[in-house]
Amino acid sequence: MLRTDTQRNYGRRIEKVVAHLGERLDQPLTLEALAAVGHFSPYHFHRIYRGMMGETVADSLRRMRLHRAAVELIHGTRTLAAIARLCGYGSTAAFNRAFAQTYGCPPGEFRRRRGADAILAPRPTQDTNEDPTMYSVDIIQRDPVVVAALRHRGAYHEIGTAFERLGAWAGGRGLAENRSFGVYYDDPESKPADELNADACIEIPEALALESGGPQRLTIAGGRYAVLIHTGPYAELERPYRWLYGEWLPNSGEEAADAPVVEEYLNDPRALPPSQWRTAICVPLREDRA
Repeated sequence: MLRTDTQRNYGRRIEKVVAHLGERLDQPLTLEALAAVGHFSPYHFHRIYRGMMGETVADSLRRMRLHRAAVELIHGTRTLAAIARLCGYGSTAAFNRAFAQTYGCPPGEFRRRRGADAILAPRPTQDTNEDPTMYSVDIIQRDPVVVAALRHRGAYHEIGTAFERLGAWAGGRGLAENRSFGVYYDDPESKPADELNADACIEIPEALALESGGPQRLTIAGGRYAVLIHTGPYAELERPYRWLYGEWLPNSGEEAADAPVVEEYLNDPRALPPSQWRTAICVPLREDRA
């Protein structure tokens, strides 16, 4: 499939998602259901959407709901409470806060003015000063890896504690020098921090028995992966992620597989300064690509 065809294909599928959002502004919507509408893997949909649209699904939904509210305030007769329900807000107070934050005045005042046309709230402006670095991506075949995995729930920047615990566990078994990985199941900008899930992982011999109450056995699947190697602090990883999902993937002729993204940490952060830390961002790709 040509790159332009792939980009159009992704665009059409994102269009379906946006249309689905617009038809259901008063209904609860899940990322998993929206991914199914666009025929995307739920592991990667949120990042693809954000990369192509410049905002999260929640941002789009909020803008569209508030636009509907503004139109209703000018042209309709519903009460503020009814408009809040129509736009999917659980309370009038929550609706009032969101509307005032976006339109600069409370909805009651906006209705009283009734002069200006309702304008769709703009998308959040993207950082035009962002480094336009083009990264290198290799498509490679990776072997499956058996690991001991310690689950982390919460903000991803706090996963270091799980890796420290895992390192202590591995050191007591002579495994501290083995390859280490992070498996990330969510997009940190699309879910509350307390709902994010990840696994801190270290490679183990396949025959190693794991006791209950500690790290759990996990196999990181092998197969085709798009791999981008980033050099620098882990705190900077969001930038290559955005480029990978927003630029490279929609133009690549490839489709993300239904499996989570994996990071492999290629050197020891304890022995090197952050500017030299090397991270392989590994996105699983479908084998049956067009």
